[in-house]
Amino acid sequence: MSQWWRDAVIYQVYPRSFADTNGDGIGDLAGIRDRMGYLSQLGIDAIWLSPFYTSPMKDGGYDVADFRDVDPMFGTLADFDALVAAAHAKGIKVIVDIVPNHSSSDHAWFSAALAAGPGSPERARYHFRDGTDGPPNNWQSYFGGGAWRRLPDGQWYLHMFDDSQPDLNWDNPEVRDYFLGTLRFWLDRGADGFRVDVAHGLVKAPGLPDAEEEAAPSESAPAPYRDQDGVHEIYRDWRRVLDSYDGDRMAVAEAWVDSPEHRSRYVRADELHQAFNFDLLQAGFSATDFRKVIDAELATSGTVGAPATWVLSNHDRKRHATRYGGGAVGLDRARAASLLMLALPGSSYLYQGEELGLFEYEDLPDSARQDPVWERSGHTDPGRDGCRVPLPWKATGPSLGFGSAPGWLPQPAGFAELSVETQDGTPGSTLGLYRAALRLRRRHRPATLTWNPPAGPDVLSFANGALTCVTNFGTTPVAVDGEVLLSSRPLADGRLPANATAWLSA
Repeated sequence: MSQWWRDAVIYQVYPRSFADTNGDGIGDLAGIRDRMGYLSQLGIDAIWLSPFYTSPMKDGGYDVADFRDVDPMFGTLADFDALVAAAHAKGIKVIVDIVPNHSSSDHAWFSAALAAGPGSPERARYHFRDGTDGPPNNWQSYFGGGAWRRLPDGQWYLHMFDDSQPDLNWDNPEVRDYFLGTLRFWLDRGADGFRVDVAHGLVKAPGLPDAEEEAAPSESAPAPYRDQDGVHEIYRDWRRVLDSYDGDRMAVAEAWVDSPEHRSRYVRADELHQAFNFDLLQAGFSATDFRKVIDAELATSGTVGAPATWVLSNHDRKRHATRYGGGAVGLDRARAASLLMLALPGSSYLYQGEELGLFEYEDLPDSARQDPVWERSGHTDPGRDGCRVPLPWKATGPSLGFGSAPGWLPQPAGFAELSVETQDGTPGSTLGLYRAALRLRRRHRPATLTWNPPAGPDVLSFANGALTCVTNFGTTPVAVDGEVLLSSRPLADGRLPANATAWLSA
């Protein structure tokens, strides 16, 4: 068994914003299939598709109305099959998002629950509770406001996200069986694995007790709606399904937990294969912060024999070129951080457009915002639309090559000069850097990590069994020794400039 996922580079595709083939302003599965040559040339091992299922799109497709079909805006099941075939022909695996914590309020189950009334088996698939004097507990939604909505019949239903996303009741065997069947449905169509949305949240504490804090929940602090022991029984069942298929199928957990130790529980030998390390995504751009996260992750994942799983950007977080300061400095730091991440042992996830150096569209017009976070926060939180803007493929056109018409979100000034067309073949481009890094990584797979003596407090240097990686987080150039295989910024007189990473021969 190859266990390809242990050191894979996986590229997240947000289908709505990748490529539009029919001119409706929305990306589609055919657009992903048509760009498979680009993805192959980039050098990734797999793609992860964010949800493309039937959905009213009140939360970007994470409100699923049918877990076993394609929304017409993205295409058909035949389009999915064609995409998988095209990817596999290029040696690229396909991972699909699965959203088990909640359904859309448009799902047939929820419609049946509303029609059936209190105490019915249909309502037992969700968390319905009585509450005459107010909601059943003090839980708050991740998207802002209370986590309960009251119905005209007096009962309340739980929604840890938008009120169009009722939480499923995983104490109900019918829910568990339905999702085991859903796994098989997509595995039978050729999916190579799953990204498990809100993997930490499926099981709630018995009795649904009040949380210690009534404020909006954090994503890691202990709470009765997160990281309950019962989730691990679910994932052991899922692992048995995955192991029953050939081709080394896998699953990666989106598990926001309060420590690396708790995260490692999701990737024990009989559970899931990977769990995102969000600590690196949240770390400041500093040698101290990166070293702390790397050491903790390698130590804890190693105790259960799992690979580390690194990520710097995704569809839920501000792009790291902006997080690190924006402008030229932010881009330099983003390039340096990405090159460091790709040298770490384990698997790395890339978010579409980071290979172009795309920045967050922070000044997106308020009238264009569609994220429910924007509305539920009373327009105090801009939400996540700024990292979901359609990709620029060309330097001109109504949506810079994304499609033949303007995209579902507008693109900011500056995206044209970052387009694939502009960067392709341009010396020193971010796209060229990523392509070169992934070519080198395929020849020199990171296997271990041994820290070298630092050249200063703002420098990290390590050997990974194939090459030496040096990152200068500081403002003063530092001398490096060895043949330079690749660098995020040019060296001068053997010195690595500020905000830069170099890969050197071992």
